[in-house]
Amino acid sequence: MKDLGNYRKSYEKSELLESLIPEDPINLFHRWFHEVEAMDTASEVNAMTVSTIGLDGFPKSRVVLLKKFNEEGFIFYTNYNSEKGKSILQNPNVCLSFFWPAAERQVIIKGIAEKTSEAISDNYFASRPDGSKLGAIVSPQSEIIPNRSFLENKLKEIETSYEGKEITRPKNWGGFLVRPISVEFWQGRPNRLHDRIIFKISDKMLWKIQRLAP
Repeated sequence: MKDLGNYRKSYEKSELLESLIPEDPINLFHRWFHEVEAMDTASEVNAMTVSTIGLDGFPKSRVVLLKKFNEEGFIFYTNYNSEKGKSILQNPNVCLSFFWPAAERQVIIKGIAEKTSEAISDNYFASRPDGSKLGAIVSPQSEIIPNRSFLENKLKEIETSYEGKEITRPKNWGGFLVRPISVEFWQGRPNRLHDRIIFKISDKMLWKIQRLAP
């Protein structure tokens, strides 16, 4: 067994104080996102972990890319027939998490997922490179396939059939909007006394701000 007990790091880059935060978590997320984007140009700042409850009752997490966020919530895209898509359609309670080591920060979002409108999914799909569009059509996401050649041969067939034609969005592919009910901001601090501020939505759809012990 490899002992990782000596893996330690002191977090000293910033702080998160109540006097420095807005009343809305989306505004704070926007600020943090662009601060991290400016300091860490080598990584995908929009990479996030999406956790769902699977059809088998087990939680499962995977990294996907955030494609849009606003006052309504956070949008990502997937195959609705994938394991992830089926899990969300059965149980829309999901968790999104961002870990930004360059800033010693993480954000954890609990929310309720729903399909975006077809217009939103169509518009995003139309903006993708043709290769990504064809990949979405080719892949029976999460299904067992015999080998890599299965995908490559299928891609060649699809490329031929779509040559000179518009590549339209398949109906089993589209967006999910996650409407947050809580957003927790974590800022690493010295001596493991980290800052944790959580926003929780109230019955009146107002945000309540609380500090959590690290």
